[in-house]
Amino acid sequence: MTAAPLINLDAVPASAKPSLAGLTRDGLKAALTAAGVPEKQLRMRVGQLWSWIYVRGVTDFDQMTDVSRDLRAHLKTAYTLDRPEIVSEQISIDGTRKWLLRLAKRGHEARAPEIETVYIPESGRGTLCISSQIGCTLTCSFCHTGTQRLVRNLDAAEIVAQIMLARDRIGDWPGAAGPADGRLLPNSDRKITNVVLMGMGEPLYNFDNVRAAMEVASDGEGLSLSKRRITLSTSGVVPEIPRWGEEADTMLAISLHATNDALRDELVPINRKYPIAQLMDACRNYPGLSNARRITFEYVMLKGVNDSLAEARALVKLLAGIPAKINLIPFNPWPATRYECSDWETIERFAEVVNHAGYASPVRTPRGRDILAACGQLRSESLKLRASERRDADPA
Repeated sequence: MTAAPLINLDAVPASAKPSLAGLTRDGLKAALTAAGVPEKQLRMRVGQLWSWIYVRGVTDFDQMTDVSRDLRAHLKTAYTLDRPEIVSEQISIDGTRKWLLRLAKRGHEARAPEIETVYIPESGRGTLCISSQIGCTLTCSFCHTGTQRLVRNLDAAEIVAQIMLARDRIGDWPGAAGPADGRLLPNSDRKITNVVLMGMGEPLYNFDNVRAAMEVASDGEGLSLSKRRITLSTSGVVPEIPRWGEEADTMLAISLHATNDALRDELVPINRKYPIAQLMDACRNYPGLSNARRITFEYVMLKGVNDSLAEARALVKLLAGIPAKINLIPFNPWPATRYECSDWETIERFAEVVNHAGYASPVRTPRGRDILAACGQLRSESLKLRASERRDADPA
């Protein structure tokens, strides 16, 4: 099977003016204060902008009909409502969409950095996989993103803006028309029902910005995504796991992939710093953990590496007592990888062991493989900065 053709979109150069799209309430308050709005009006004006930006998704200040003409004019002079620039959009044969997004340059960055965001439609639901960093530091050996060096953290607005752009592209605002090529979009009122922090980067290494972004995403007066439908996936930054549960209160996924330290050290090198025993303790003590709020353990199936029945039994033993779901992920190949996907029969036998032990263990259907949009395949080729440029830009 072949991928749908690459769609090159007309790109408008990024504006020098900052965008209000993606800002927190405090960010909007600061922008309005700079625009000269009196203190006694700030709360009302923030509420107005919040509704126009996050409920209706407007892209033009003139659409804000309950905002005074003078204030609209001032905002247009100083700010925009721009989203990240779309460099390219690819649509898989299964309906998965991948956007390569160009962000505004910051500080001493030599060129505008780029990230990837993926939308996965299903019947009755749609999942948006968003990035939290440009590149990654973790160098997981099976992950294509890990071959791209970290450039910097995304700020909260850049994280939220991925959701807003996706809603623009698939017509997910009230009254918006869907795209002309809208095949396989979910048959539901909301086209984006779930958000997963499983794109580029380790989100717990960008804790404050990710938390602020998810506060915007879950605000009931705005984008209004349930925290039960937001999942943060971590490779195991153990000290930040309880803090995330306490402060953000979303669902949690653990990128596990091995049941012993020797193998996990190779597959997920952060394990050398936070070994499996420490990771399991953090999971057992995750705030709010219950059968209704299970942790998802992600386990990529690598042929001849971690897919034996002995490994399946070890996985069951390792997770004993943790309310859990186990996602078995057929390995998604990428150029120059040394790994192969486990045979389907092997995956099925592995799943039988896990299911028999009482764990839900769906085998994740590979989506977007033909456009390198599947799990572990994201990698922006856009920014190869010198070390000095990365430090000056915004070191993680």
